[in-house]
Parts: sequence; structure tokens; C-alpha cells
Amino acid sequence: MVHEEQLWLGRHEGKDALREEIWGLLKQQGASPKDPFGHIPDFYGSDRAAELLATLPIWQQARVVKSNPDAAQGPVRLRALRDGKILYMAVPRLVDARCFVELIGADLTARGIPLEQVTYWQGALEHGRLVLFDEMQPIDLVLTGCVAVTRSGGRTGKGAGFADLELGMLRQFTLLRPGAPIVTTVHPLQVVDDVRVPMLRHDSALDWIITTDEVIETHTPYPQPAGIDWDAVQPDQYEAIPALRILRPTAGGQ
Repeated sequence: MVHEEQLWLGRHEGKDALREEIWGLLKQQGASPKDPFGHIPDFYGSDRAAELLATLPIWQQARVVKSNPDAAQGPVRLRALRDGKILYMAVPRLVDARCFVELIGADLTARGIPLEQVTYWQGALEHGRLVLFDEMQPIDLVLTGCVAVTRSGGRTGKGAGFADLELGMLRQFTLLRPGAPIVTTVHPLQVVDDVRVPMLRHDSALDWIITTDEVIETHTPYPQPAGIDWDAVQPDQYEAIPALRILRPTAGGQ
């Protein structure tokens, strides 16, 4: 059996090494409640990071939030639903043409569904509404999962490229409001020196990093992509993600 952390090895040697280092450090320090390898790592204190994010004007002013489906950001998704925000959660691995799930706290409560039940992807897929891009509302804030981050806004996920594809697709459909902040919540051990995370043309930079005890506004110098960088789309991504083939039927990963 291939371990998940091996599925996307080889796309960037430096990032591969950094991810292995961070996963190992989190495990060694007992900072994650489960094995972090191959995942956007869950971390102790993720609820505290969610509380810190909720104190910021960028959160309080946001009406529509897009989130990754990983456990580390579960407390933020729960807070979004409790705060009355519309929440879009990406379908894991984007395997459906309707690759986002819409969740509305008031609707869920009216149906007798506890909000905690839809915070993670299994419950979200069961009780939320899968939506096409033209059924979505413009997004005010993006929450993304990371393995490592830098104070200048650099980020790397687990290596599959889903986060950047999601944001590229949303930009293609003008669903990501200009200047909408891109935010992550991480353990302090996941914050590394700027030189450790090279940013490529298709990478979306972070505007805010929230740890268990710190709020970092990055003032990132990195430009944000305008849409999907088709030159960076891998053939396996094109074949596995229906929305890519809908957006560009003849791309073929080229």
C-alpha cells in the first residue's frame, strides 16, 4: 500500500523535504493528535487559533467563507457556521464536478442537524448541498490548510496542489473577491524561514497566519495568480478533477 505522503512526491524536491521535516517535528514534539504524515496536520490548539481569527475585522466582515476540508481547520468551520456565515467546503480531492459543498448554519439547525456534525467532510457531504460554480456566491475570505508557512506569506500544502487549483477555479469564475484575504491556522512549529518555501507562479500566498498564540499579517510581496495556470496542471490532476475538464475540455494537462 502506498502511504498518502508518497502520492505526490517528486513535484518539488525542496518542498518534499520540508514537508517531511515538519511532519516529523510535529510528531516528535507531540503537537498533533494523530499521525501528521501525508496530511494537512491537525494540531493541539486549533480551537485557540480559531478564536484568535474570530477577533479580527477580516473575519467579522466576511459573510461568505471558503474552507479546505481538513481536520486542522475544523474549529474555524464550526465558528463560521455559528457566526451565520455561508460556508463553502471543497470536496476532498475535487472528485465531483460540483466540487464545493454549501453549508448554512440556520438551514442545518432548522433541519435538526448539529453544526458539529457537518464540521468535517463526511458530515458536510451528507448534509450539505453540492453546488456548481454558477450557484455559488462571491467569497469574502479563504481559509486554506498548510503544512509549512512563512511570515512573508509563503505556503506549502501536502503536495497535491488542490488548494491552488481550487483558488484558480474560483478566480476563473470571478467568485473570489479582489483582495479577499487568504488565511491559515497552524501550529507555531509550522512557521519556517522565508527561504524554506519557494513560491511559484501558480501558488497563492497567505495574507494572514494564525497560530495558537500569534496573529501574523504577512503583507505578502508575492503576486496572486489571476486564475488557473494551465501550464502547471499535471496530467493526473486533469484526468482526476472533472471541473478542470469542464473549464478547458482540450487542455489535456498542457
